[in-house]
Amino acid sequence: MTFTPRVAVVSALGGALGAGVFAGFAPAALLAGPWFLPALVLPACVALLSGFGAADQARADGDAGGHGFAYARLGRLPARLSGVAHLIGRAGVAAALAGTFAAYVLPEYRTPAALAVLIASVASNGVRAPRRSAAAAAVFVLGVLLLVGVVCLAVPPPENPALAGSPQVMGVLGAASVLFVAFLGFERVSGAESARAAVPLFVGALLVITAFTGYAVLHQLGPARLGLSRAPLRDALVVADGRWLVPLLGLAVTVAVLAVLRHVFATARRTLTALVAVGDLPPVRGRVPLDILTAACAALCVVLASPTTALAIGACAMALHYGFTNAAARILRKEDRTWPTRTACFGLGLSVLLAICAPFDALVVTIASLLVGVAALALRGPLTPRRRS
Repeated sequence: MTFTPRVAVVSALGGALGAGVFAGFAPAALLAGPWFLPALVLPACVALLSGFGAADQARADGDAGGHGFAYARLGRLPARLSGVAHLIGRAGVAAALAGTFAAYVLPEYRTPAALAVLIASVASNGVRAPRRSAAAAAVFVLGVLLLVGVVCLAVPPPENPALAGSPQVMGVLGAASVLFVAFLGFERVSGAESARAAVPLFVGALLVITAFTGYAVLHQLGPARLGLSRAPLRDALVVADGRWLVPLLGLAVTVAVLAVLRHVFATARRTLTALVAVGDLPPVRGRVPLDILTAACAALCVVLASPTTALAIGACAMALHYGFTNAAARILRKEDRTWPTRTACFGLGLSVLLAICAPFDALVVTIASLLVGVAALALRGPLTPRRRS
């Protein structure tokens, strides 16, 4: 079935509107104050350039995914680094999504609720979703976000405390790193036939949605209160006398989290399958053991880290992963390239910049996990490939 760019983007949005838009504004405001809104431009550019590189490689190598692109063009060690970074990022994003669900729907039972939604996601991954369910989920969540934004902007905000001092460059870059989570999901359209139009449309739509929602929440809460909020959209509604919308917002969060978790588990499963295919992991049959492995890593992150730290870990690791994707796109042949080489070069540089500007604790955990993961894969054998994927 052939999708127009507009249909492809609407379907993909159902698997992208998650932790970034519902929980990412608080840590970003804590780092950069009101300047987190201009900081959205940097992760949007990284997503756009990475989408261009992934689209070119998808046309050249098929639907191999980021690990497959790195394996084919950079070698086994970079492919291992890319694959492990992708798995760490997906586990962090899954933990942040589970924490977002708990904060909005069951705040009094945060850890049990977060673990329960991970278990429910693994249990439902074998169920085939209706063809138009992703588009329906996206339309519903978009409608609720629009309603929340209108309510927050229509009501004059209370007097909010102002933040002293001027914005710091590292704070703005740290906010940009955390907000990269809001733009993940572009790989869903980068492999489509209409990727040349779908990737910019998808990233542009996410930028508009995220900026509008972030401005509305900032307008109502102010940067100081926003930085301390665990459920920013819910708190903004309460302040704006929109408490009657809180149950509908909880339903939208549930729909969004389940839809994005489905995509997160699917992409992590593809990377794990690719690692098994090249001999970096022992043979595993069936999707359930692979999903359980991803869910176990996410559950560990839920127990040991706060949702904010999990969000930052997911963003940092995914930025590293897309750094390898852009590095592989740099050495594509001219006939396989739609965009110029400098596109991949800029994407590589900006991806690394986002990763190293992540909050310090998240950066340390990401690098340590990456080293441990690559060392564990090295136990399977040398860097010479055993068989081709």
